Amino acid sequence: MPAGELMYPPEEEKKIKEAEDEEGWVWTQIKTESRSDAEAEPALASYLYSTILSHSSLERSLSFHLGNKLCSSTLLSTLLYDLFLNAFSSDPSIRSATVADLRAARVRDPACVSFSHCLLNYKGFLACQAHRVAHKLWTQSRRPLALALHSRIADVFAVDIHPAARIGKGVLFDHATGVVVGETAVIGNNVSILHHVTLGGTGKVGGDRHPKIGDGVLIGAGATILGNVKIGEGAKIGAGSVVLIDVPPRTTAVGNPARLVGGKERPAKHEDVPGESMDHTSFISEWSDYII
Repeated sequence: MPAGELMYPPEEEKKIKEAEDEEGWVWTQIKTESRSDAEAEPALASYLYSTILSHSSLERSLSFHLGNKLCSSTLLSTLLYDLFLNAFSSDPSIRSATVADLRAARVRDPACVSFSHCLLNYKGFLACQAHRVAHKLWTQSRRPLALALHSRIADVFAVDIHPAARIGKGVLFDHATGVVVGETAVIGNNVSILHHVTLGGTGKVGGDRHPKIGDGVLIGAGATILGNVKIGEGAKIGAGSVVLIDVPPRTTAVGNPARLVGGKERPAKHEDVPGESMDHTSFISEWSDYII
């Protein structure tokens, strides 16, 4: 084994190999889509070449794109490119999460016409990938740089995710404008979050003070979840809801203040995974008989 190369247990090696195969397939798709787009729209040919087609890997393309998106007169694109590329290249878990996030957008959002469209244009996706690097910096005690990157992400994408917040994979920030995620928040795998969602604190309480979002949760547009509350696996939070207490798994919470569809004692439970199905409104007949 070459000097300096990391050794992993056999099971971990297998997972890394599978993730690399998946990444390779997605990257091939992205390049194929970009070549087709360049032929169909020559005005974009130079942009597509410099951002995607001139690069040898997904992490290089993404690092280049994020570097150009987030640079400023004092935070140079070359510095950011090296920063992103080092993080993506050295951490297989980040690359695996990136691929899962690409797949999430492509599968769940009917407006996402291709992987390359997501990579280039989905600010929720781009903000999440930049956050993953900021979080890595935070855990390495490089906090001034993590906070500087966090500030640029907020400025450019209008998405404010504290670098200490922990985010799983297969996460979709759909539209993403106005999303706020606090310092001690945790977001599980296969979660979908719409625009103007706040995962915040309740005031000046310190310590662990932000929501914990389970796997497969769907949070509708404009929802606000405050405090160290737990949103159970596969739960659904309706658009515009204000949630201040725990929500059980596989239930739906709607309203301001939010209440459980079916009632607190015997709430209605669903079998699907709303974070993946993106079903926002199937609960409405059980929740209210109000008809316009």
